[in-house]
Amino acid sequence: MIDFFRKLIKPKYWPLNEIQIIKRNILENFAYLQSIQKDATIFPVLKSNAYGHGLKELCQILNESSAKAVIVDSFPEAQIAYKNFRKKVIILNEMPLQAYGYCRLDRSEFCVYNLATIKHLADKYPGAFIHLFVNTGMNREGIGNFKEFMGQAKKHLNKLNVVGLCSHLASAEISSDLNDKQLNNFLNYLEILNNSGFHPKIVHLGNSAGIFTINNPKINAYRAGIALYGYNMFSPEHPAYKAASGLKPALRLLSTVSATQDLKPGDSASYNESYIATKATKIATIPFGYYEGLDRRLSSLGEFKIMNNKPFFAKIAGRVCMNLTCLDCQDNDVAIGDRVELISLDNSAPNSVNNLAKLENTISYEILTDLQSNIHREII
Repeated sequence: MIDFFRKLIKPKYWPLNEIQIIKRNILENFAYLQSIQKDATIFPVLKSNAYGHGLKELCQILNESSAKAVIVDSFPEAQIAYKNFRKKVIILNEMPLQAYGYCRLDRSEFCVYNLATIKHLADKYPGAFIHLFVNTGMNREGIGNFKEFMGQAKKHLNKLNVVGLCSHLASAEISSDLNDKQLNNFLNYLEILNNSGFHPKIVHLGNSAGIFTINNPKINAYRAGIALYGYNMFSPEHPAYKAASGLKPALRLLSTVSATQDLKPGDSASYNESYIATKATKIATIPFGYYEGLDRRLSSLGEFKIMNNKPFFAKIAGRVCMNLTCLDCQDNDVAIGDRVELISLDNSAPNSVNNLAKLENTISYEILTDLQSNIHREII
């Protein structure tokens, strides 16, 4: 009741920067991925603030899906998921040992990577639900010599609920012999685990790319990361590219023109005279810079859409600043208050995530996760 009255009396704030999350696209992407692996469980991966989309917002959207659990990175993320998602929460990464005691054990499942964590959980929290994370060839984390490990860990595992076995593919989005090697290693580890008397109900190796490329009846769950958010992780030459093209981006980023300047030929804009007007032109400034997540590598390269009565694309004029960016509007009409689309839902647009990533010589993941968590997010 108190929260209700607070909402009534607090002033309405209209932010100049806004991220719109298209609920329908998220739910359709989830359903599409599920249709590809009809007999498997799809776990949405919401780590890193749901790939920049907003952890709270994605939890709320996925309550309308058939998702049995969501995957987060750590205890701070789990706190948000407990509050906003109704079902299980799988914590993917290692945590300080004391952090396990802060978690809601009835709703949590933990991926564990070493004997020390297993001993701690068995001693302090018998019956905790765990997924054994094994190293199958990525060599980043995970249990290595699994047979030796099981000899040391079995008495501790007997006190826990081993509900899952998992690993991570290193090259799932490209054709590689390593994929087959990792799958074979994983299945061997599963056999060792079964022979030790443990039969996990959840067996997951595949990430987003794995959903499209792995078809093995023993793999009965997949972790959907970038694909859930609508991005094709394959190159156009990959056999799975066409199938993954059915995904729909779900994030749109908007800003607002906060200032305009009229430049004469020879005038400069932004830092270090990195932009010099060659003719009379109008500069529009938006309150969005590298702090908010607009990479400086887009300086003088990125193009964003001014959405007024006569929409047009304007290129970044000079350097991206900490909280501001100048746009070269040339002789187009622009005014304070005009909305500016920084990220488009249209994959073919100059300001799509994929096209911006190409300009920066990076990947879509970085573009998305760089978006500050304090930017206002709205479910549309």
